[in-house]
Amino acid sequence: MNCDAQLPALRSICNCRLRRRRLFTGALLAGAGLGALPAWAREGVDVGRPSKFSKLVSAEQVEQAALTQYAQMQQEAAQQKALGPDNHPQVIRLRAIAQRIIPYTYEWNARARDWKWEVNLIGSSELNAFCMPGGKIAFYYGILDQLQLNDDEVAMIMGHEAAHALREHARERMGKTAATRLGAGALSALLGLGSAGDAALNMGGQLLTLRFSREDESEADLVGLELAARAGYNPQAGVTLWQKMAAGSKGAPPGFLSTHPTGPTRIKDIEANIPKVAGLYARAEKPAQRFAPPKAQATPKRAS
Repeated sequence: MNCDAQLPALRSICNCRLRRRRLFTGALLAGAGLGALPAWAREGVDVGRPSKFSKLVSAEQVEQAALTQYAQMQQEAAQQKALGPDNHPQVIRLRAIAQRIIPYTYEWNARARDWKWEVNLIGSSELNAFCMPGGKIAFYYGILDQLQLNDDEVAMIMGHEAAHALREHARERMGKTAATRLGAGALSALLGLGSAGDAALNMGGQLLTLRFSREDESEADLVGLELAARAGYNPQAGVTLWQKMAAGSKGAPPGFLSTHPTGPTRIKDIEANIPKVAGLYARAEKPAQRFAPPKAQATPKRAS
């Protein structure tokens, strides 16, 4: 159901009806012994079903393309001595936060349970972070250091980036591009993963620089907010994070902020959805250990 953003009353009615439908359907499925609803249909944020366009391209091929590109990135970083070692304090921190978030990804995408999740730190002053299809996560040292992110804010970024992978936004973009370029007559070839499917997957080399739509970004904000809250991280950090992003966007190098534009509307949308995950956060087990950001200093070119 689409609610006109200019009609708050209609939006409220839509959300109320969606919530009632969720509760009714959940009770119905539970009574029928059919198991739990997927995350997009349960308590928490409202984002709806994944796009049908993602079905036009093979998930396996997209994830394989991501794996290849991620491995190449790691190799290049290692050659430049810019790949954070396993014992680096910020690597330990990132992986500890990821371990708390990952279990809550499974209900957002059934494939996530079988993904070979990886988390790495790249020694660069760039403000950047991403999660490629298949659960391949990377943070650049600069975003942790220059913005002095606390654990809750790191969890918001990680949840946001993981949400892009879980909601298969890259796969959706490939499907839309293929449908546009090839026309309806080629959709059967796409579904058969023939040459048309291969053509769409040529976009795999762009996974690191892929720009998502405003709708994708909004969806990732909300799903990430819920993932972090379920993992025990304060959802209020979604606001402070983007406030820091807005402040850091002035004169910032290309990277995260070029593909994740900040603005008051984004912060207001997050604030409006915090009440939807407040109960999840209140009931969540909180992290037993908290980590500090890098010591404030001139950002090194390489993590060491």
